[in-house]
Amino acid sequence: MQLKIMPKKKRLSAGRVPLILFLCQMISALEVPLDPKLLEDLVQPPTITQQSPKDYIIDPRENIVIQCEAKGKPPPSFSWTRNGTHFDIDKDPLVTMKPGSGTLIINIMSEGKAETYEGVYQCTARNERGAAISNNIVIRPSRSPLWTKEKLEPIILRSGQSLVLPCRPPVGLPPPIIFWMDNSFQRLPQSERVSQGLNGDLYFSNVLPEDTREDYICYARFNHTQTIQQKQPISVKVISVDELNDTIAANLSDTEFYSAKSSRERPPTFLTPEGNASNKEELRGNVLSLECIAEGLPTPVIYWIKEDGILPINRTFYKNFKKTLQIIHVSEADSGNYQCIAKNALGAIHHTISVTVKAAPYWIMAPQNLVLSPGEDGTLICRANGKPKPRISWLTNGVPVEIAPDDPSRKIDGDTIIFSNVQERSSAVYQCNASNEYGYLLANAFVNVLAEPPRILTTANTLYQVIANRPALLDCAFFGSPLPTIEWFKGAKGSALHEDIYVLHENGTLEIPVAQKDSTGTYTCVARNKLGMAKNEVHLEIKDPTRIIKQPEYAVVQRGSTVSFECKVKHDHTLIPTVIWLKDNSELPSDERLTIDKDQLVIADVSDDDSGTYTCVANTTLDNVSASAVLSVVAPTPTPAPVYDVPNPPFDLELTNPLDKSVQLSWTPGDDNNSPITKFIIEYEDTMHEAGLWHHHTEVSGTQTTAQLKLSPYVNYSFRVMAENSIGRSSPSEASEQYLTKAAEPDKNPTAVEGLGSEPDNLVITWKPLNGFESNGPGLQYKVSWRQKDGDDEWTSVVVANVSKYIVSGTPTFVPYLIKVQALNDVGFAPEPAVVMGHSGEDLPMVAPGNVRVTVVNSTLAEVHWDPVPLKSIRGHLQGYRIYYWKAQNSSKRKRRHIEKKILTFQGSKTHGMLPGLEPFSHYTLNVRVVNGKGEGPASSDQVFNTPEGVPSAPSSLKIVNPTLDSLTLEWDPPSHPNGILTEYTLKYQPINSTHELGPLVDLKIPANKTRWTLKNLNFSTRYKFYFYAQTSAGSGSQITEEAVTTVDEGKMAGILPPDVGAGKAMASRQVDIATQGWFIGLMCAVALLILILLIVCFIRRNKGGKYPVKEKEDARADPEIQPMKEDDGTFGEYSDAEDHKPLKKGSRTPSDRTVKKEDSDDSLVDYGEGVNGQFNEDGSFIGQYSGKKEKEPAEGNESSEAPSPVNAMNSFV
Repeated sequence: MQLKIMPKKKRLSAGRVPLILFLCQMISALEVPLDPKLLEDLVQPPTITQQSPKDYIIDPRENIVIQCEAKGKPPPSFSWTRNGTHFDIDKDPLVTMKPGSGTLIINIMSEGKAETYEGVYQCTARNERGAAISNNIVIRPSRSPLWTKEKLEPIILRSGQSLVLPCRPPVGLPPPIIFWMDNSFQRLPQSERVSQGLNGDLYFSNVLPEDTREDYICYARFNHTQTIQQKQPISVKVISVDELNDTIAANLSDTEFYSAKSSRERPPTFLTPEGNASNKEELRGNVLSLECIAEGLPTPVIYWIKEDGILPINRTFYKNFKKTLQIIHVSEADSGNYQCIAKNALGAIHHTISVTVKAAPYWIMAPQNLVLSPGEDGTLICRANGKPKPRISWLTNGVPVEIAPDDPSRKIDGDTIIFSNVQERSSAVYQCNASNEYGYLLANAFVNVLAEPPRILTTANTLYQVIANRPALLDCAFFGSPLPTIEWFKGAKGSALHEDIYVLHENGTLEIPVAQKDSTGTYTCVARNKLGMAKNEVHLEIKDPTRIIKQPEYAVVQRGSTVSFECKVKHDHTLIPTVIWLKDNSELPSDERLTIDKDQLVIADVSDDDSGTYTCVANTTLDNVSASAVLSVVAPTPTPAPVYDVPNPPFDLELTNPLDKSVQLSWTPGDDNNSPITKFIIEYEDTMHEAGLWHHHTEVSGTQTTAQLKLSPYVNYSFRVMAENSIGRSSPSEASEQYLTKAAEPDKNPTAVEGLGSEPDNLVITWKPLNGFESNGPGLQYKVSWRQKDGDDEWTSVVVANVSKYIVSGTPTFVPYLIKVQALNDVGFAPEPAVVMGHSGEDLPMVAPGNVRVTVVNSTLAEVHWDPVPLKSIRGHLQGYRIYYWKAQNSSKRKRRHIEKKILTFQGSKTHGMLPGLEPFSHYTLNVRVVNGKGEGPASSDQVFNTPEGVPSAPSSLKIVNPTLDSLTLEWDPPSHPNGILTEYTLKYQPINSTHELGPLVDLKIPANKTRWTLKNLNFSTRYKFYFYAQTSAGSGSQITEEAVTTVDEGKMAGILPPDVGAGKAMASRQVDIATQGWFIGLMCAVALLILILLIVCFIRRNKGGKYPVKEKEDARADPEIQPMKEDDGTFGEYSDAEDHKPLKKGSRTPSDRTVKKEDSDDSLVDYGEGVNGQFNEDGSFIGQYSGKKEKEPAEGNESSEAPSPVNAMNSFV
C-alpha cells in the first residue's frame, strides 16, 4: 500500500480524554478520489480527457483519426458536428467510431480523398448529468506541391555587386522549411556577407569571384509528409571589371547584366525590408522575428536597438549573423519601435520597425469542476485576457446559456457563475468561451451535486508492521458529500492517548513519528457527515530491528588452506530472516569448495581467486543489515625463491557510467609477479583523428582498479592500461571498446594570433589552428573579427574554413587593429577569445629627418644629430635611422671608380650617432633617412663636413742607392696617406758595429718637397741604421727603417751579397762582417797562397817559350758562353813569344779574382750594367740586363790592376 505524506500537518494535542481528530470542511469543492470502487458507484458528469488539436493538419496518405475521449458515470455517449451541423457517421461507410470512445476513424487509404473531409469538427460527450464539448477541430490535409516550372537565365554580375537569389517556394500546408544546397546536397556556406532571409531568399551583400557556381538550389522540406521539393538550379557568374571589359562587354549589352551598379565601395542600403520604416505584428507567447539585410561594400554590419527601451536580456537572441533579432515568449511589454542599423566604413543607414504585440486569449483563471452537496453554494470563475480584450460567453451542456433551460440556483455575472442552494438537478457541464480575433479558449467545468454519506476507502483491518524507532503511517482514505470529518481512536474501548506523538494529515493519514513497542495496537478511523458515519480499523505491530551480533572478520590465509567467516544474526522472533553471502558485491561463485553451514561460510582449498570482500546480508520483510570482511590469500611457507618480473598486463577492461564528458574505466589487474603494483598508467587512442597513436591520459595508484576519466567532446576513445612495479612497466592491455563522445562547441580558441600587413593596404591575420582533437565536433571553422583600435567602428567578422590565415583588404596604411579569432563548429562557438593588437601593412616613410647637424670630434670621428620625423609619417614600425656618408673624390678618382658610400644604422628612436673610422683631412658628405619595416624613407639634404689634419702614415718606401766609401743616398716615396699637409721629414740614423751595438743617433730634418737625400762624411765599410718618418701640423707619423753599408772602394758597392746567398736589401747584407772573423782571414790567406803558387807556375811555363794561340781561339770563339775559358783544367793556353816578356796589362784579372781582362772575355761586369746604368733594387738584387757580346775595346795603358780585397775574394768563391 502506498502511503502519501501530505506537506500540511496538524499536530494533535495530548490529554486524558479520548483523542478525537477532526477534519474541517474545506472551503474549496470536493475532490473525487481516483478509487476504482468509488468511481464505479459515483455519478459524475462527462469530462473530455483527450482531443485532437484545434488546427489539425493530416497526412493525406494515411487514415484520418480525430480523437475525442471522455470519462463520466454513467459512461458518456458521443456525437459529432461538422461545419456546425450534425455529422451522421452512420451514413458514411468510410467513417467509424471506436467502441467506448468518441474517436473517429476515416478510412481514406482504401478509397476516398482527404480533401473530402476538410472542415470544422466538434465532439460532444453526454450522460444524464450533462454534456461536455471539445474544441472546434479544423481538419486540413497537408500539401507539398511542386515548384512551377520556370526558365532561369544565368546571372552574370560584377564583383562587389549585391545579389538576391529568389526562392519563392510553393505554398504548402504547413509552410515548408527552406534551405539552400548544391548538387552534392551540401549546405551552401553562409556568413555576414551571404545569408538566407526569413522568406527563404538568398542575399549577397556583395559578390566575390568565389561565389561563381552553377548549382545554387533552393530546397523546401515539408516535414508533415517528409518530402523535399527542389527548385531549378540557379547559375551565377561573378567577374571582375577588367574581365568584364575584356571578355564580355563585346558580346553582351548592359541590359543583359544583372545590375549595372559600380563595383566600387559604397555605403549600405537595405535589401529587406524596404524603405525607412515598416510595421510588424506578433502574438503574445510567440517568437518575434525581425529581419534586416543590407548590401554594401565592404560588407555592412547590423546592429539592433529598441527606441526608448532596452532589449530583454534573457529572451533576446541574434540569428543569421545578427541580421535577425528574435525575442522569445513575446509579451505586450515588447511592443515598440525597433531600429536596425547597417554600417560599414563608408556610412550607415537605419530602418525602424514598429512592433505591435497582440494576444490571443489566455487564461488568468480557468473554471474548475465543482462537487457540491445539496443546499451548498459555489462559484465558477472564467477569467481570460488578450489583446484585444476577449469576450466571455457561457454555455451549459453545449448550449448557449441564454437559450438553455432556466436554473434558479444559477446567476451569471460576466466571467462568474454564482451557485446558491444547489440541488441535484443543478448538475450540469458548463463551457466558458473566451475569444477575440486571434483565437479562442474553451473550458469545460462541471457542477456535480452529490449527496453521499462518508465512505472509508482504506481496506479494513489492514496490518501495519514497523521496525521500532521508525515512523509509522496509518492510512484512512475517505470520501463523502458533504465533506466528512475524521476521528482517530486507539483500542477497541477508545483508550486515551496521553503523549503528543501524533500527526494528522489532511488526507486522513495518522503518523506516529517514532514508533515504540507500546505503539502496538488497533487504531480506528471514523468519518462523519450529516448523511452518516463510516469507520475502519487498522492494526499496528512494532518489531525489533535485525542485528548482526557476530560479524565476519578480516582473514589472511595461505593457499591451499581452509577459511571460514561467521555471521550470527539476531532478529524479531515473528520475522523470518534470510541470510545470503556475497563476494565483491556479487553472488558467490558456483564452487563446491564454498559451503554455507548455519551461520558460517567455509572456503576449502583456498586459491588466489578467492581473494576479495565477503559480505553477509540478513534480510527480513521489514529491514536488512550487512557486514563485510576481506580475505587475502598469501603463498604457503616455506616458499621457493620468488621470481621478480614486471606485472602481467591488466585485462577485462570495461567502460561504465558513460556521460558526455566522462566515463568510468574498470579493469582487472594482472599478476604482479612478486613485486607489488605501484601504479596503473591509462592511455587513450583517438581513432577518429589520430588512429594508431596512443596518448597518456592519467595515472592511478596500484590499489585502484577503476578510474573516472575526463573526456573531450567528439573523440572516438579507446583505452588501454599498463601496470608498473619496482621492476618496470607491463605490456599494454588489450584495447577497450570504443566510446564516441558527443560533439560540443570548442572549449578553446586558436593561439598565436597575429596581425601584420604584407601590403600597405591589407591586414594579414594568422593563427595556429586547433587540431582535430581540440575541434570538439565536426565542421571546425573560425570566426575572424577585427576593428580599428582607435576608431568607434563595430567589429567586422567573417567565418572561414579550417585555415590559418585571413587577409583583410582595403585597410588604411599602418593602422592599429584589434583582432580576435574564435573557433566554432557545427555545435556552437568557443568562449569569447582574447583580443590581440596588430597593424595593417607598412609603407615607405614619407618624410626625411630634418635639422641634420654634424659635429667633428677629431680627425677620425664625427657626431651627427637630427630631429625625429613625425610618427604618422613613418607609416610603419620605427626601426631606426640610417646615415649614408662618403668621402669626396678628386676628378681623376671619380672617373676610375664609383663613389663608395658607407652606411651606419642606429636602432630605435635615437636622434644622434657617432661616425667612426673617418679619414683625416678629408671632405665628407652625409644624409640621414628614417627606416621602418618596409624600407627607407627619403634622404635628408646632404650635409658636408671636413675632418682636421692627422698624423701621416709611414713613407711608402725607402731605398739606399749609390753607396760609396763615405756617403749613402736615400730615396723615398711620400706617405700613401699624408692625412694633411706634410711639413717636413725627419731622418735619424746611427752606426751598428759587428756586435750589433748602436752608435750615436744623428737627427736630420728634410724639407717636405724632397724625395732624395745624400748623406756624406760617413765612415767607410760601416753599417748604418736609418729611421725615417713624415710630419704634419698634427704631429709625426709612423716611421720606416732601413740599413745599409758604406763601401770599401768607390768602384764597388758594399754589402751586396751574391744572388745564390739571397742578396737582398742593403740593410740585410750583413754577411760582409764575416771578413773580420779570424777563421775567415786564415782561409783567405790559404787561398792567396794557392793563387801565388799558381801564378808562379804560369810564369814558369811562359818562360819556357812557345806561343799560345790566343788569337785563333778568340777568332774561333763565336760566343763566350759556347766556348768558355778552360779554367777547369787549370790551363790558360800559350802566348806568342812577342808577348812573353810583356808585363800584365792594367785591367787584367788574376785567377784569384776569377776574372779576365775585358779583351779576353765579353762576360764583364759592364755587360751586366755595372756602370752608370747598372743598379740594385731595394733588397740588393741586381736589376741590370745581360748585354750580350760587345765589340772589343783597345786596352788602355794607364789602367792599373787592382788587388782583390778579402771581401771581393769571399764574394768570388762563396
